[in-house]
Amino acid sequence: MDYNKDLFDGMVLFCTVVEQEGMSAAAKLSGHTPSYVSKEIARLEARLGTRLLNRTTRRISLTESGRIYYENARRIVDDARAVQDRLHSVGDRPFGELRMSVPVVFAHGWLNDRLPEFLQRYPEVDLHIDISERHADMIGEGIDLLVRIGDLPPSDFIAREIFRTKGLTVASPAYLKRKGNPRHPDDLKGHDLIDFSFHGVTQNWTYPGPNGDLITVPITPRIRCNDAHTEKALALAGHGITRLPELSCKAELDAGTLVAILPDFCPPPVGVNVIYASRDNLPAKTRAMINFLVEKSG
Repeated sequence: MDYNKDLFDGMVLFCTVVEQEGMSAAAKLSGHTPSYVSKEIARLEARLGTRLLNRTTRRISLTESGRIYYENARRIVDDARAVQDRLHSVGDRPFGELRMSVPVVFAHGWLNDRLPEFLQRYPEVDLHIDISERHADMIGEGIDLLVRIGDLPPSDFIAREIFRTKGLTVASPAYLKRKGNPRHPDDLKGHDLIDFSFHGVTQNWTYPGPNGDLITVPITPRIRCNDAHTEKALALAGHGITRLPELSCKAELDAGTLVAILPDFCPPPVGVNVIYASRDNLPAKTRAMINFLVEKSG
């Protein structure tokens, strides 16, 4: 359907004329001159292609088309004012559906434990969370915010770091007892490895060397998967060595069910960032979630 930019022009003024029973009274109420009101009504009739009012020197009356137009226009004006009043009453109170896209490892390792508090704090916010490793189209999919881990490509979007997390190489004590504890990345070649493989592509494992050089280890993993939660479960069960963000395995490290190995070859921490489209007119629901994530990371 074609969009008519003049569709609503004159509608409110027409309703005022009808309800005030004359153009002079409508002009006084709306702060316009009677001639301005008369010309606006004439323009409205010309656009609609029909006469809405019968005019005499003393009074006006609705034509049949004018009566139909008024009844429907009145409802539209009332609905528009109701929406405006609702928005004014809401003010900065977070409400409505909040659409998020977050990595699996962030959801399982950090977010899920904190979401109940957010929902309790903001009962008028409904959450729609896409938990995956895919590259979501923020604008095309109507996503309010993204969470991404690691270096970010150049973008017009706003990125705010929530916290930083290290990448660790881990295994269970039982596996290390059975297969030995690697002391250097090259020692991984003789071990069972569990690799995160997105779209079936296995990368070499790389580590920072003591002199700032990069150590590249070609790997032939025993297990490939695209879910960090599964990687962790298999490592806990003693099936091999894997690499995980610290945020996803901190509880297991604290409990001793996983052990961090190769401590001298640990890469620098990477940022966990929340990404949103613009600071201008940021919806209260989006601002509430951003502030919540930052608060809970402290």
